[in-house]
Amino acid sequence: MRFTILPLAVTAALCLTASGCRDPEVTTYRVAKETPPAASGAAKGPAAAGPATMANTPVPTADGESLTWTAPAHWQAKPATAMRKGSYAVPTDGGPPADLSITAFPGDVGGEPANINRWRGQIQLSPASDADLATAITRFENSGLKFAVVDFENGQQRVLGAIIPFRGSTWFVKLTGPATELTKEKPAFLTFLKTVKPPL
Repeated sequence: MRFTILPLAVTAALCLTASGCRDPEVTTYRVAKETPPAASGAAKGPAAAGPATMANTPVPTADGESLTWTAPAHWQAKPATAMRKGSYAVPTDGGPPADLSITAFPGDVGGEPANINRWRGQIQLSPASDADLATAITRFENSGLKFAVVDFENGQQRVLGAIIPFRGSTWFVKLTGPATELTKEKPAFLTFLKTVKPPL
């Protein structure tokens, strides 16, 4: 009897131990399985609505006819990418080059205020009110195109930008770099905008 009871007791103890270890594993697995859908759903809302998260949101570029332009001779062309229609390195005095990007997206992509404030956020500036933006935007027309031009800085970095609606899409020209260097580059940037035209 003694030899029969001992193996049974050991077996029962092992079964209880094993069953006790299984419950936390099952609980952990269930929590982990439910978490991704909740996080995914939460991420979708802000990504679609907030301009600060637009960089993380896949956005199709504009198809169809492209605008044309002539870059200043000292701008160094870089290869275009899936997002950029044009890309240039703009030399500075001794520092890293400023970056000029030309992009285009279907529709108005949220409108002027949202896009300008997105640019402001990229150099750690707070959003501007509609009233402030109304006085900050310089507008002109050239070659049948309407340009909305902005210029702002944070003391170190500066953005020169233009928003150009064209046949159901919106084109963006943005030059980002050191504030002092872009002060010198602004005339060339404005001259460049005057070369932007619809296709012949």
